[in-house]
Amino acid sequence: MTENVVPLFKGPTPDTASTPASVPLTVVTDKAEPARPVRAFVRGRRAVAGVVKHDKTRTVARVTVRHGAYLVGGTRIAARRAWDGRTGARYQRLLRAAEAAGNYEAAGEWEERLHRFRAERHKRRMDLLKAPQDMAKSAAYGTATGIGALIAVGVALAIATKDPWDVFTPLMALVELVRLLVVIVQMVWGPLVAVGPWLALAGLWALGRHQAAAPQWSLPATARTGDAGAPITPSIVVTALRDLGVAPLRNAIKEMGDAGAAMLGPIRIAGCGVEVDVTLPSGVSTNEVQARRKKLAENLSRHEHEVFITIPEAARTVRLWIADSGALDEPIGPSPLALDETMTADYIKGRAPWGQDLRGDAAFLSLYQRHLLITGLSNQGKTAALRALALWLALDRRVEFRIADLKGAGDWAMFDGLATVLIQGPTDDHVIDATEMLEGLVEEMEHRLQAPPGTKFDPLIGIVDEAQVAFMCPAVGDDKRPYGGSKATSRYFMAARKIHNQGRAVDVLLYEGTQDPTDQNLPKLVREGAHTRISLALGTESQARMALGDKAVDGGAAPHLLRQGLDKGTVVIASDGIKIPAGQASITVRTHYIDTDTATQIADRARALRDGITTLTTTPGDGEERDALADIATVLGDNPRVLTADVLKRLTTLSPATYGAWTPGDLKRVLEDAGAEPYKSDGRMVVGRERVARALTNRDTDGSASA
Repeated sequence: MTENVVPLFKGPTPDTASTPASVPLTVVTDKAEPARPVRAFVRGRRAVAGVVKHDKTRTVARVTVRHGAYLVGGTRIAARRAWDGRTGARYQRLLRAAEAAGNYEAAGEWEERLHRFRAERHKRRMDLLKAPQDMAKSAAYGTATGIGALIAVGVALAIATKDPWDVFTPLMALVELVRLLVVIVQMVWGPLVAVGPWLALAGLWALGRHQAAAPQWSLPATARTGDAGAPITPSIVVTALRDLGVAPLRNAIKEMGDAGAAMLGPIRIAGCGVEVDVTLPSGVSTNEVQARRKKLAENLSRHEHEVFITIPEAARTVRLWIADSGALDEPIGPSPLALDETMTADYIKGRAPWGQDLRGDAAFLSLYQRHLLITGLSNQGKTAALRALALWLALDRRVEFRIADLKGAGDWAMFDGLATVLIQGPTDDHVIDATEMLEGLVEEMEHRLQAPPGTKFDPLIGIVDEAQVAFMCPAVGDDKRPYGGSKATSRYFMAARKIHNQGRAVDVLLYEGTQDPTDQNLPKLVREGAHTRISLALGTESQARMALGDKAVDGGAAPHLLRQGLDKGTVVIASDGIKIPAGQASITVRTHYIDTDTATQIADRARALRDGITTLTTTPGDGEERDALADIATVLGDNPRVLTADVLKRLTTLSPATYGAWTPGDLKRVLEDAGAEPYKSDGRMVVGRERVARALTNRDTDGSASA
């Protein structure tokens, strides 16, 4: 409101000629202006809020709180350390922790240490009670001895100078030294008293800063994020477990005080990381920790793929392997097959140098009498990993290969001249050839099983890459049986099952590679028939169980947690053919990558170990009429001579139905009838290519030596 002054009289009056010309009258008007104090209050409040919320204000507040907390935290830590050093509190905490973990043996040991500490402390206190008396005696003896020694020195000095007063010269020198020390102390004591408390505060602040004893929000950004990749310590592991979100685990660790590290075994350096066994408190299952792998990794300042959780033999124990930050993204180096040109293989006693495990140790895989299955998502290195094993086996000249590459991209082309059969292509016709190749393996297996006991056979390895193409093939044969599928009517499925059932006994083995496994493209009976099961990165846990089995996945195998595209060549293996830590069902291996050019060079070395092999690119139908002499010429290839036993094996590969039951006598009969009989070379019977070629040229067409 405002006040207006209105004059009532104009001009002077008789009484008030010298007074002002008007008498003020206060009148309240209806027009009121806004109250200025209210607006000022609002503006002030906004200004205060702006100052409080300003970045500089917040920065100052964080700095103030942080450094104050450093000082308080440093004082607390120093006091705690002093208390622990003077009392048995540390032993009592460790004793309670051992009891909470159920480790009563360790609890008994800590109790014994506590009693020993108390006994030694009591002895020190008793010694302190006697210390003044002993110190007085020692001081008296020391003073008398010192004065006597100084007088003796003075006497010797007086005799030398012939001045009797020199007897007291050493004593006076000592008195002067004491006076000088007193002067020095008087000069230093004042500044020391003034600076000493500040030095003590600075020490406490430095201790708190080193231990980061401040609220997380007040720490600078670099301190909050700078622990990524930090070294793994017991306190970090215990804190990560405490914050995992498992209530019984958190409560048990709180009861242990700051000694939760009693759950931990020693932290061991393991390759490009560390390994530690964690004994969980009662009421906490290993599955609860396994299910929180991602959160545990984040608590340890690691990525999920850098933490692996497995279950060792000990009860209620999980084994953590924690990689150094970024270490798993570094290459592991070339394969020994590429580095050592003199390397050979031994199918029976040897192990393939395949890669490195997570500990950094070389991983060797035994392939002796073990069917193999490798699976994973597309473009993760499946073919390269399988081919590396086959290249090592190729360095054993006894091993025979029959290969079907149902992708047909040339990944197995270097086995031309190494494999007796090499089928390359994705069509139904290629699947038909691959199926007949497997049925040929079955016939060879049955022939070996019927051989006399004790007969030794060379290993015969059938490899089908991209086997899902065969299982999904819709082609149907003349007998109305489908080639693909997962039923008993499927020719491919039944051939694979027969080899799995009995092949290993006579060294007839099947290696299959398939991608993105499902029940349709990788039937259960086939995947469970493999002794060595390998998986690269997969999409889901259900696929991981198809690839490796429930036991391996329940034991910690997690190929579905590998990073697609980033973990190429990293495999999880469940097999007794590789060294796996005790109590684990699987192991993770980073395989050596062998590119196509290097693979070709290794294949050339393998070919040099052999007499020469004619590789078939298709399998003939069983009902064809065969020309035996022409087939013999075919299997001889460019070799001038081949052992009769090898000729028989190659003929069997060429047409199992026709030549599977042949004996050396049958071969000799056909060759003698054609005038190309076998002969001895270096004491062994061989078939000469030149003789066979001459017989083919000279023979009468009407008298062809057909089977």
